[in-house]
Amino acid sequence: MRWLAARGAAGDSGEVAATAADSTDCAPSRSPSPRRLNWREASHSSLIPGTGRGGNCTGRLIDLCAAWGPGAFLPSAHCRRATPGAVRKRLKEVEELSSIPKAHVEQLERARARGLGSRERGLVPRMARQQPPPWVHAAFLLLLLSLGGAIEIPMDPSIQNELTQPPTITKQSVKDHIVDPRDNILIECEAKGNPAPSFHWTRNSRFFNIAKDPRVSMRRRSGTLVIDFRSGGRPEEYEGEYQCFARNKFGTALSNRIRLQVSKSPLWPKENLDPVVVQEGAPLTLQCNPPPGLPSPVIFWMSSSMEPITQDKRVSQGHNGDLYFSNVMLQDMQTDYSCNARFHFTHTIQQKNPFTLKVLTNHPYNDSSLRNHPDMYSARGVAERTPSFMYPQGTSSSQMVLRGMDLLLECIASGVPTPDIAWYKKGGDLPSDKAKFENFNKALRITNVSEEDSGEYFCLASNKMGSIRHTISVRVKAAPYWLDEPKNLILAPGEDGRLVCRANGNPKPTVQWMVNGEPLQSAPPNPNREVAGDTIIFRDTQISSRAVYQCNTSNEHGYLLANAFVSVLDVPPRMLSPRNQLMRVILYNRTRLDCPFFGSPIPTLRWFKNGQGSNLDGGNYHVYENGSLEIKMIRKEDQGIYTCVATNILGKAENQVRLEVKDPTRIFRMPEDQVAKRGTAVQLECRVKHDPSLRLTVSWLKDDEPLYIGNRMKKEDDSLTIFGVAERDQGSYTCVASTELDQDLAKAYLTVLADQATPTNRLAALPKGRPDRPRDLELTDLAERSVRLTWIPGDDNNSPITDYIVQFEEDQFQPGVWHDHSKFPGSVNSAVLQLSPYVNYQFRVIAINEVGSSHPSLPSERYRTSGAPPESNPSDVKGEGTRKNNMEITWTPMNATSAFGPNLRYIVKWRRRETRETWNNVTVWGSRYVVGQTPVYVPYEIRVQAENDFGKGPEPDTVIGYSGEDLPSAPRRFRVRQPNLETINLEWDHPEHPNGILTGYTLKYVAFNGTKLGKQIAENFSPNQTKFSVQRSDPVSRYRFTLSARTQVGSGEAVTEESPAPPNEATPTAAPPTLPPTTEGAIGAVGSTAAAATTEATTVPIIPTVAPTTIATTTTVAATTTTTAAAATTTTTESPPTTGTRSKMQESAPDEQFIWNVTVLSNSKWANITWKHNFGPGTDFVVEYIDSNHTKKTVPVKAQAQPIQLTDLYPGMTYTLRIYPRDNEGISSTVITFMTSTAYTNNQADIATQGWFIGLMCAIALLVLILLIVCFIKRSRGGKYPVREKKDVPLGPEDPKEEDGSFDYSDEDNKPLQGSQTSLDGTIKQQESDDSLVDYGEGGEGQFNEDGSFIGQYTVKKDKEETEGNESSEATSPVNAIYSLA
Repeated sequence: MRWLAARGAAGDSGEVAATAADSTDCAPSRSPSPRRLNWREASHSSLIPGTGRGGNCTGRLIDLCAAWGPGAFLPSAHCRRATPGAVRKRLKEVEELSSIPKAHVEQLERARARGLGSRERGLVPRMARQQPPPWVHAAFLLLLLSLGGAIEIPMDPSIQNELTQPPTITKQSVKDHIVDPRDNILIECEAKGNPAPSFHWTRNSRFFNIAKDPRVSMRRRSGTLVIDFRSGGRPEEYEGEYQCFARNKFGTALSNRIRLQVSKSPLWPKENLDPVVVQEGAPLTLQCNPPPGLPSPVIFWMSSSMEPITQDKRVSQGHNGDLYFSNVMLQDMQTDYSCNARFHFTHTIQQKNPFTLKVLTNHPYNDSSLRNHPDMYSARGVAERTPSFMYPQGTSSSQMVLRGMDLLLECIASGVPTPDIAWYKKGGDLPSDKAKFENFNKALRITNVSEEDSGEYFCLASNKMGSIRHTISVRVKAAPYWLDEPKNLILAPGEDGRLVCRANGNPKPTVQWMVNGEPLQSAPPNPNREVAGDTIIFRDTQISSRAVYQCNTSNEHGYLLANAFVSVLDVPPRMLSPRNQLMRVILYNRTRLDCPFFGSPIPTLRWFKNGQGSNLDGGNYHVYENGSLEIKMIRKEDQGIYTCVATNILGKAENQVRLEVKDPTRIFRMPEDQVAKRGTAVQLECRVKHDPSLRLTVSWLKDDEPLYIGNRMKKEDDSLTIFGVAERDQGSYTCVASTELDQDLAKAYLTVLADQATPTNRLAALPKGRPDRPRDLELTDLAERSVRLTWIPGDDNNSPITDYIVQFEEDQFQPGVWHDHSKFPGSVNSAVLQLSPYVNYQFRVIAINEVGSSHPSLPSERYRTSGAPPESNPSDVKGEGTRKNNMEITWTPMNATSAFGPNLRYIVKWRRRETRETWNNVTVWGSRYVVGQTPVYVPYEIRVQAENDFGKGPEPDTVIGYSGEDLPSAPRRFRVRQPNLETINLEWDHPEHPNGILTGYTLKYVAFNGTKLGKQIAENFSPNQTKFSVQRSDPVSRYRFTLSARTQVGSGEAVTEESPAPPNEATPTAAPPTLPPTTEGAIGAVGSTAAAATTEATTVPIIPTVAPTTIATTTTVAATTTTTAAAATTTTTESPPTTGTRSKMQESAPDEQFIWNVTVLSNSKWANITWKHNFGPGTDFVVEYIDSNHTKKTVPVKAQAQPIQLTDLYPGMTYTLRIYPRDNEGISSTVITFMTSTAYTNNQADIATQGWFIGLMCAIALLVLILLIVCFIKRSRGGKYPVREKKDVPLGPEDPKEEDGSFDYSDEDNKPLQGSQTSLDGTIKQQESDDSLVDYGEGGEGQFNEDGSFIGQYTVKKDKEETEGNESSEATSPVNAIYSLA
């Protein structure tokens, strides 16, 4: 039943307050509603705005229609149900006072389309004295007449008996009514109405005169037909189609057309069946062909001895009743086969003559041991064959099924071995929720078929010889089914309504309307009725419009017939519940006050408290459509008298409910677990707090059963005493404190010990456990920023509760996530919780004892605090560039307890620090914002302020951030000085444009002697270091230095300088080709010891580690790496701690267990890690590394799994790393630091390391050497030549040959050959020449004399060696050997 809806705030239900002259004086509010006027009062009231009482918005009311927008009126609930005369009168008044623009009429049409009702609210328009155009009234009248609703009659007997009502069919027989011929026939038809309806029947569409047939009678006060055959007669004579008509003065209702049929169970025709002879292994079908019955019989096969035939996937019964053998075996002829038909109504079984089966076989003995043999058929000599279908025949078939019925698809196949059947649907899967397999997978049943189940299905029969498939095309048709069945329509006079009859089917059904059992076309015309296809529209209904309408929708598969009456009632409001009820409720509970009512037109209902004028709806109150008022959480101030008022155009009715709020019943001193000796006395306390106006009852339970209070027990108001405790007294005792409104209970356990068991306390005697969860959480003392939470502790399980943890959950930012709120000692069970604004709190409590924590309690009721502006701003505000032309501003977002209001957002402000420009600002809902188009690495002032819908937070602090960095410019004033032959001093100034934070400098230098180049060496310096010294032991070679600065982006522009030429070098040498700079992280292999480096053959001297007076750096060589605690190195080598020298440290492992020589070879996104250790061969290790964001990661390493690669590293990120054994973290390597290369670095291949380049250089050197040898041989024939006069530059005073001005070639025998180089320790290797290509003719000053001898440059070379001293080997030169041969 539909109860009438309670309405909302003042201004609903057709009340609108007249506006004052100034519309701003009439702002919408929740003020108490002014006095309500009915239609008569409104017709005599002043409708001019501002002329009511007081001349303001709270003056008299016009009871027209609720307003929607300026100048537009919409009908309210009782406007729609008014009489036509009242409507015309109201329209005339509106016509005199209002003017409605066309746009607002369009708004009316849109409101009508969405079914706007009386609960729509709006401001009352200002009314002007202008005559509206005629089309306005037409549109308004059309809208008014098109809206309507229906009323449902309550089941209250007093109302049911008073109100008139057309007939309604309440019970009828099924459409296909099959009866047992041995019983009397009963055709049901019952109906209700006021006055009570009379009945008559038709048979085969003709009037059925019951009085003329003595066997037929109709039950009293019912239309049910009874056909009695006790005095004879044949039931078949009464078969046909029957229809019942129920009629009173307001209309006629029809039953379905009931088709009466008599059940039939015919006998099986007699027949003689010849024995069935079949070869073993062949397929066989035994046909049943049962006689047709009504309804169809149930078929089953049995032997003549009434034993059921065993069925399996080889032998099974089909849906048509036939018995199918996929292949016949010899054991099948051990019995006969009889088909049986069971008829439902007659409860009889008809049996067909049995079949006798004879099986021809090549193996006459039926060996039972072969039945389950895997090769049963081959063992019996049966030939195997591919499957073929026995039913259905062929490769395809079709089947039609009606919607809502069951679809049964069947495939039975023959074959040897017996085939397996599988089912599939083309283009999709079988509906798993509706499909099931039957008859050993030979049948597929899909229940409750719908249109989606149509399509092609196929069954696949397969055995080891092959497979075959059969396709079944399924078409789903549908008898008519309801989409919108017509419902009874109860209207008030003048109301509009409609009957809708929508049905669907396949094919599409047709719709036929009837009224009182006659076709609507032949019914008397009704100007207030309009038929539009499947809908009948009623306008301005009157008492004479009452009738019963029938909708008949049908297609070839069936029909649907529905009755729906139209009744017009004119009933004033009336209350259906007893008057002045008293309701007593418990504090903080949820309560509902009921106010059932009825009326036509549908009344509007409002609730008031203590006679006040404000309507109760919203906040802590909620009004339901049936008129009930729900109070979500009862408080003390909710106590009082509540009045519900129902009003319609015919009057009003009211009822009152007095609400009393009672305190809850709580046990505040609960019984405790006790351990007692046998024979002693035990007292269990149970002190209760309850509302004094309620009667308290305290009872006890033992082991959850009512406790019998015997002579040994004494029950008092607050305790239970047991005297002379015995073993039978042991168990759980529950104290139940109850009133007529609520109850509370507490439980304790009593343990009884024998005399010898005297534990010091109960805790020592009983096992301890975690406490039970707290219960009965209550929220009291509700305030804006605090609330009191009270709970009842759970059982401590023999271990005292030490603490309580209160947790909360909010449903806005992190719903379902619980956070710790506060912690309280275990002696309390009530606490005041401080709350944050605008958080929808829900609390729970966890108890803790020495064993552990309890399960969380059930959550409390939710409590939302009111909102406020934020009192803080987000933390950890940063401004950092992610690119060279942007700055990313980030912060830690605020959580739910600091948001303080809805729509939390952040106002981000920034400006250049040095320019002090105006602030830029943007509102962000996330936790980051990127500022674009910024200069490179400039400071910004940043502020981030929180804001919600209640206002802004406090003024934020200013944070300094920087835009993105770029590569730095080259260091300035790079100076290379050589104070002596052993030292080269380097100095430089900081870059003019750092473009970021300098992280250091990278120095790369290489020794060269002519075109010969040494190995490149790289040094990394701190950002504050601007000096460096190189100790050189080779006075022959020169050095080329390349210096660049680094930021976090990478290395910037490089500056290159060379060491000066030696002082005695008369002519400059040709510069060797410049090496391409190498990239950090791409340096060569690491880990060679210093001792090994002294014996390794090299081409140029390798400069040792810098002097100890310089700042600690990292020296990196392609083949050797030594680390001296630099802070930002890419490759690191450590040595185990020992007291010996450096060479000894690297030659032998220490006696203790250590990890050393940790090396890192890194790129931008990965790093290879190796190390040395003296642990056992099966030791597993762990590599632990931490990035600059303090994110720690570990990588387990199996034994002997080096090198280890760390992946997913970030470019330009600094990492710290250590290594330790997995089972002993106490032993660890030294923590080292490395930095991955940045994304800006481009790795460049060194051409000097390319194989083709080395081969080319070797070929050129060999060719030049051959030419020089030939030249020396020619010159050796001339003896000594004076050369002083040939030199362009005089020799220095230090030249030992200056006296005679000549050069003795015999001295050349003591010089090493070309190509010899100084080794790492500064000595010259034996049997090697150190002459370079530059020394022989490649300088610009070298000359040949007139006989072709090479003299000039050679003399310079000689002078240089004399100046440096005779340090070469004294061995005989190979060139001198050639001279002697010549």
